[in-house]
Amino acid sequence: MSDIEGDYRLRHDKALTPIAGSLATYLNDLLKGIQRIDRVSTRPKSIDRFVAKATKLKDDRPKYDDPLHQIQDQIGARIITFYLEDVPRVADAVLPYFHAIERQKIVPEREWEFGYFGQHYILMLPADVVDSSIDKALVPEFFELQIKTLFQHAWSEAEHDLGYKPGSQPLEADQLRQLAYTSAQAWGADRMFNELFLAREGVLRSAG
Repeated sequence: MSDIEGDYRLRHDKALTPIAGSLATYLNDLLKGIQRIDRVSTRPKSIDRFVAKATKLKDDRPKYDDPLHQIQDQIGARIITFYLEDVPRVADAVLPYFHAIERQKIVPEREWEFGYFGQHYILMLPADVVDSSIDKALVPEFFELQIKTLFQHAWSEAEHDLGYKPGSQPLEADQLRQLAYTSAQAWGADRMFNELFLAREGVLRSAG
């Protein structure tokens, strides 16, 4: 077992797992009364994925000098909403309670391409979610929060499983086209459901 793997395994078991559970409770409390939330989930980054990321090379040199401190998504949180319209509303409800380090709206590079969409934030980990019994040396400074719709979440999970699973074979050209096709369908479905929701809300407001 490498030093990186052993050090992270200790952190994963002793700190990240219990903190992720407390963070889920914290987020759910913040979102009480907020409509159209499908789920809130948190998780520590898996040991295999952390080691793979920590040992990445850039220009034939290690990308990270100190991965235990530099990798910011050792704890990840997701808030899954029903509609596109809900994403900024949920962000406005949650973000004031955190100190944001980085905000990123992820979209494909070109307008005619389809792929992953989502809002990602690197936030300071609040002290309230860290139990006093946890060794502070094992606690990361940050966590990653993703806010996305059901369609964005479903597509990204399937795409990651198909394309990035360790040991899996690279997708062939036609398979990549099929993946792009499903992404376009998910993109369109997201917008169609959002338009239907807005149309319904408009009718209800005018009726009221």
